[in-house]
Amino acid sequence: MAVLRSEVFFLEQKIDEEEFDVADRDPSTIHLWIEDDEGMAAYLRIVHNPESAQSHDGIADSLGRMVVRKSARGRGLAQVLMARALEISEGKPLYLHAQDYITSLYAKFGFERRGELFQEAGIPHVLMVRQPHA
Repeated sequence: MAVLRSEVFFLEQKIDEEEFDVADRDPSTIHLWIEDDEGMAAYLRIVHNPESAQSHDGIADSLGRMVVRKSARGRGLAQVLMARALEISEGKPLYLHAQDYITSLYAKFGFERRGELFQEAGIPHVLMVRQPHA
């Protein structure tokens, strides 16, 4: 997980902020990934954080840190992880901070844009929310 996320977020996207946070070590965080012959090909986490609900439409559960290794892109791995995350979340409302260029992927899974673009780690993001049965 750490190597893949570092390769994409630090080396490709040039993010210069701390990428690993307390949610990575929280026992309630669910880590999902797909491996192939080269190792970890894609990753996504599900985080439960009641303290974040106030600023996220009352929603405490989020999807984040979605990443697909450069050599594994175009194989639909992000969609596989999204489908699995929604299955695990069992119809709970969810939010995520989407990089602006990828919002159409999340929209396919029922996420809707909320509010204006904001900068996170120097990259334009938007809040997206998925209500149950969306």
